[in-house]
Amino acid sequence: MPPIIRPSSQLRKNYNSIAEICRANKTPVFLTRNGEGDTVIMDMETYKRREEDLTAAERLLSAQRSMLEGTRGYTVDEFYEKMREAIRKGTLAE
Repeated sequence: MPPIIRPSSQLRKNYNSIAEICRANKTPVFLTRNGEGDTVIMDMETYKRREEDLTAAERLLSAQRSMLEGTRGYTVDEFYEKMREAIRKGTLAE
């Protein structure tokens, strides 16, 4: 879907319709001032989804960097065994 672009002057006049565009399309609306990009507005659901996606991407990037740097990871079985051991020892922080 192509970006939705509106002049910023419409925000004051047509806030409800712009908010509805955001909610209905689940996409940001780009506001311009004097023909130049100025602001991006989006509904809360879209914002939260983007934040969650960004957090997941950052975690994946961090894991990939660790692998490239040679940091040893754990298999799923190794991870579960370490968790069980920590629980048995009572060393798992609550």
